[in-house]
Amino acid sequence: MLCAGKKSYFAAAVCIITVTSMLTVSYLRLQRLSHQPKVIQEGRRCRGKIANSTITALKGNKTFIISPYFDDRESKVTRLIGIVHHDDVKQLYCWFCCQPKGKIYVSKAKIDVHSDRFGFPYGAADIVCLEPENCDPTHVSVHQFPHGNIDQLPRFEIKNRKAENFSVDFTVCISAMFGNYNNVLQFIQSMEMYKILGVQKVVIYKNNCSHLMEKVLKFYIEEGTVEIIPWPINSHLRVSSKWHFMQDGMHIGYYGQITALNDCIYRNMERSKFVVLNDADEIILPLKHPDWKTMMNSLQEQNPGTSVFLFENHIFPETVSSHTFNISSWNAVPGVNILQHVYREPDRKDVINPRKMIVDPRKVIQTSVHSVLHAYGNSVNVPMDVALIYHCRKALQRDLPRKSLIRDTTLWRYNSSLIMNVNKVLSQTML
Repeated sequence: MLCAGKKSYFAAAVCIITVTSMLTVSYLRLQRLSHQPKVIQEGRRCRGKIANSTITALKGNKTFIISPYFDDRESKVTRLIGIVHHDDVKQLYCWFCCQPKGKIYVSKAKIDVHSDRFGFPYGAADIVCLEPENCDPTHVSVHQFPHGNIDQLPRFEIKNRKAENFSVDFTVCISAMFGNYNNVLQFIQSMEMYKILGVQKVVIYKNNCSHLMEKVLKFYIEEGTVEIIPWPINSHLRVSSKWHFMQDGMHIGYYGQITALNDCIYRNMERSKFVVLNDADEIILPLKHPDWKTMMNSLQEQNPGTSVFLFENHIFPETVSSHTFNISSWNAVPGVNILQHVYREPDRKDVINPRKMIVDPRKVIQTSVHSVLHAYGNSVNVPMDVALIYHCRKALQRDLPRKSLIRDTTLWRYNSSLIMNVNKVLSQTML
């Protein structure tokens, strides 16, 4: 009998460790086998309706699918970005239809709810399924059971199946635009600053905005800069405009921002060298370099093996103005003129400033808003003398007198190009 013989403490300890290791290995092997795809039907054609919505609710399951992505960084899997109830969703299955033989494979999903729900019952989740070995499925369906009729399930196209050459260097992900957003002037200024700094694509997860803002978005879509991802999350869940749970019956925080950011990373994984995660009122301003490309070349050279670069956020209160760059033709446009706001709040004692990121999307597994949760490679905090985030918004330190603020005119380095570009947009959109 295993563990018989010597009765010394040492022998007992070795015995316990050995048995525990054997049980652990056996458990992991069984877990792996339970998630292997299994053929449940043959000779079928896939007739399920293809899902076209950004957010698709699974019937009676408290699960919402955003999009599936092929991911072979560790093993051959389909990774679905979704939203699930953290406690009520216990099991899901991926249904793969493999043509031309018409084999239907079912694979048990690993449901990985992100750790940063901030108390809300629903959160971002990775729904990860092993793919069949001899099949590269183009679509997947998701069901709460390993049996049923695949024709009744929505089919989702699996993106990122083919590796592509990067079409752009920098993509900015903005999530989510909501609250009848109407800060038109600041949005145009941010867009033009992004372009000056080297951005070719801006992806916006749009819930709603004003009619005037729609007009501006249409201009940037036609220009080829903006891609709009419809984000009707309040059609499915009770959404909060706060990031933390307030015991008010809301299902998910800040319009599902974290889910949108994760989707944006995977959506641009094969087409953008870098992905920038910030809000529309935030601009990463280089202090030692003219643009992001030269800045990132330098940062990568100094930090080999780093995939996540974090930039410190600094508030420039919109309530404190300079008379410089008070451009009369802009006064009729709703929103903030960032060129007039060059006073930033000092650091607060014992308060760490939040950060936003530029990441290598191919090295990110899961992200939050201010940091990456899981990634390959290192993260580095970029020093403030290299770059900072210019964040023009309502003051956080409201009682500070003007003399306590720090005058910082870094933004003015770009003033001539920015003014010219903004005037062109206003002229072409007839604002």
